[in-house]
Amino acid sequence: MDAARPVGVDAEPMRALWWDAYLVVIAAGVAAAVLASDGPTLRARLISAGAIAALVVLHLAAGRRIVRQDREHLGLLAAHLALFAVAVVAVPNANWLLFGVTPLIFQLAALRTAAVAVVAANAVLPVSDAILRPAAVGLDIVIALISTAAGLWLGFWIVRVMRQSQERRRLIDELEESRAEVARLSRDAGAMAERARLAGEIHDTLAQGFTSIITLLQAADPDLRDERLALAVRTARENLAEARSLVAALAPAELTSGSLPSAVRRQVARCEEESGVPAALRVTGDERPLPTAVEVVLLRAAQEALANVRRHAQAHEVAVLLAYTPSSVRLVVRDDGRGFVPGQADGYGLAGMRSRAEQVRGAVTVRSDPETGTTVEVEVPA
Repeated sequence: MDAARPVGVDAEPMRALWWDAYLVVIAAGVAAAVLASDGPTLRARLISAGAIAALVVLHLAAGRRIVRQDREHLGLLAAHLALFAVAVVAVPNANWLLFGVTPLIFQLAALRTAAVAVVAANAVLPVSDAILRPAAVGLDIVIALISTAAGLWLGFWIVRVMRQSQERRRLIDELEESRAEVARLSRDAGAMAERARLAGEIHDTLAQGFTSIITLLQAADPDLRDERLALAVRTARENLAEARSLVAALAPAELTSGSLPSAVRRQVARCEEESGVPAALRVTGDERPLPTAVEVVLLRAAQEALANVRRHAQAHEVAVLLAYTPSSVRLVVRDDGRGFVPGQADGYGLAGMRSRAEQVRGAVTVRSDPETGTTVEVEVPA
């Protein structure tokens, strides 16, 4: 949380209830001490106790909701300080309420504003004494200085604890999201691998077999005068068409409606549309059909790299290269974002990308730093 926003309590309901209970207990104890005081008049004690009660009611009715929403509310903070001042002016012993008010201040205001409010709250007693009880001013100034220092230290400690709590919560949320993503990617990768394997098996066995049958039959009777041979050729061609349909159906949905470059181009366009970051694809070399397993690996690598750009990179520009060479195909995704340290911040997505590339004898290279951004390169023999 930055300095422009207040530091709220942890979102966990039980933790928030503990903060409320703490304020109520402190307020009840101080109110009881105020009512039992001997010096002040009964009217002054009732005013002080009433102000304390009003402060607690105000917090329970409105303040606790503001705190849970992690919002700054200076009007509400001013109302709490005004009620605190009324209680202290009426009965100086009400100054003990600072133990409950100080944490509340740091929950309702940004750090600098809260520090000023703590100083103001601690100044209430010395200022009121200078007007109403001059003899007690010296001691109360010393007490106020000590209380201010302790209150500021307590407030900064609260800020630190809350930030650590929020950071832990953020990390836990990211971990849960990563686990869900890993589970999804594992299911998708397993399904895609099995589909690719089946497509390859059908292509290499049934489809090739039907093609050989047609070739052999036509070699035996080029004009297919024999009706039985003609029937056999028609049957083989029909089954070859069915086998090819099965291969197409088992390919990834993104690849069934076009080539690999067109599928990658759609992913690049989607990245630009969802993130608002300019993204472009460049295709070099002679485009050619690739084995289904290779196309799946390259497409999934493009999807994962572009997803990482959207989620983490904070980039201003993304460039994608799909390069065909005589012996391999290379996919490069480059961004100018904030980068990371390869090996230390590798997520499950990069690990899955490497695993899929290894299945087709490919390799993944990642280069990244905060100055130049990140480059993910996947090269597959094909």
